[in-house]
Amino acid sequence: MTDPRPGAALSEGGSLCAACAHTRVVTSAKGASFVLCGLSRTDGRFAKYPRLPVLACVGFEKLEEPRGAQGHQR
Repeated sequence: MTDPRPGAALSEGGSLCAACAHTRVVTSAKGASFVLCGLSRTDGRFAKYPRLPVLACVGFEKLEEPRGAQGHQR
C-alpha cells in the first residue's frame, strides 16, 4: 500500500524528502511508514529507502503542489 501523503516517516527531522516530487510514503501491513525514493528504480545512486533526514540530494525536485492536494495515487 503506497500513500503519497507525508506521514510519520517524513515528520521527523525536516528531511528534503518531505518536499521532493520523487518521494512516496509506503505503509506496511503492520502500520510502519517508510520513505520510498522513486529515483532508486532507475538510478543506483539513490537508496530505495533512504536514511532520514536527507539534508542534501542531487535528485531533489521540489513538489509543484502540496502532497495533500494531489489526492490518492497508486
